Amino acid sequence: MILTASLTSLIALIFALLGVAKILALGPMPELAAHAGFTTATYRFVGGLELAGAIGVALGPVVPLCGGLAGAGLLILLAGAVTTHVRKGDGVPKLVPAVACAALVGWYLGLLADL
Repeated sequence: MILTASLTSLIALIFALLGVAKILALGPMPELAAHAGFTTATYRFVGGLELAGAIGVALGPVVPLCGGLAGAGLLILLAGAVTTHVRKGDGVPKLVPAVACAALVGWYLGLLADL
């Protein structure tokens, strides 16, 4: 149970921070949006999806269906991130965060299925 709570908290924190940073266009987010070929408005929408995913994941231990759907949604977003990095010719260092987050979300979904 401690592992599930820790992993849930970590994923919720990561995606809440990323989502808020994109929504508010903080720091390098506008440049990252442009590099990915997105407008700032589109990047803000992605941030909103990440924030919604973070909330859904946080609710997962209490409402497993919500957590499962949120985790699946985050995996779709991460697949899009990996695809975008590959299409833009970004190297492995830019792919690692998305792949690592996908692994964490996959692990979360596996633990959620055991609840």
